[in-house]
Amino acid sequence: MSRIISVGISEFKVAAAPSILMTYGLGSCVGIALYDPVALTGGLAHTLLPAPVRTMEQAEKSAKFTCWAIGLMVEELVKCGCASDRLVAKLAGGATMFEPQHRSTHGGIGERNVSAAREALERCRIPLVAEDTGDDYGRSLEFNTATGIIMVRALQRPIKQL
Repeated sequence: MSRIISVGISEFKVAAAPSILMTYGLGSCVGIALYDPVALTGGLAHTLLPAPVRTMEQAEKSAKFTCWAIGLMVEELVKCGCASDRLVAKLAGGATMFEPQHRSTHGGIGERNVSAAREALERCRIPLVAEDTGDDYGRSLEFNTATGIIMVRALQRPIKQL
């Protein structure tokens, strides 16, 4: 029987198989899953913003910010016996939930969250193997640590498997 672990906004959790990491209501937020297929252990973050507005030194590092969540998860996964060079990533969310007039010249929050996640993955040398990002609808994720499969659920849309 799998243990179900809920991941809230601005949080990340790590777990070994058999566990299901779940997060709900990803709009412009991004769900970032990291997985070690040998250790059967993974982490899931629900990030809110791409980066802090204040200078990086003044802000406390947390999973609230996409730019830091991946590094924090990698640290925790390594403590749990994962090898950083075996980790793979999957992304979901980063939707455009508001009308274009609410977007900056750098794009909407969702687009910037996805870009920040890709940049952080590149810095950590973690390959992005699947994603379901963008568009204009929210998503909820169910990440099975026994298989590495993520089920992406959205209202009035078919379930996607990453």
